[in-house]
Amino acid sequence: MSATTEIIITLPHQRRVDAQVGKHVVHTDQPLDNGGEDVAPSPFDLFLASLGTCAGIFVQGFCAKRGLSTEGIRLVERPSYGATGVLESVDIELQLPSTFPEKYKEAVVRVAQECSVKRAIAAQPHFTVRAT
Repeated sequence: MSATTEIIITLPHQRRVDAQVGKHVVHTDQPLDNGGEDVAPSPFDLFLASLGTCAGIFVQGFCAKRGLSTEGIRLVERPSYGATGVLESVDIELQLPSTFPEKYKEAVVRVAQECSVKRAIAAQPHFTVRAT
């Protein structure tokens, strides 16, 4: 789990919003049809990417512990939205190469399901926004 205790958000230009995470800067923007310049992913797309990349790091760790190659492994994430545009579900397809050992297939799926981002969302954390 991340040890990040503070992320600084800045508004550098038009619809762009940046997040300073430790020594890294994560850039976001809005698509053209939402007034942005589309020079970076939207914040919501980064949220979705965090789900898939988190599952991916769990898969990578599983393979590393067992000396399994990660070559040819892909995760394809497909979000589904309701009539009002609200995210209703996320499907992550773990595409494994034919050389991936059959005996590990169920286990690697279970590991991907344990991703920290998914668990954080499932825990339904409390959010507070305030002005100072």
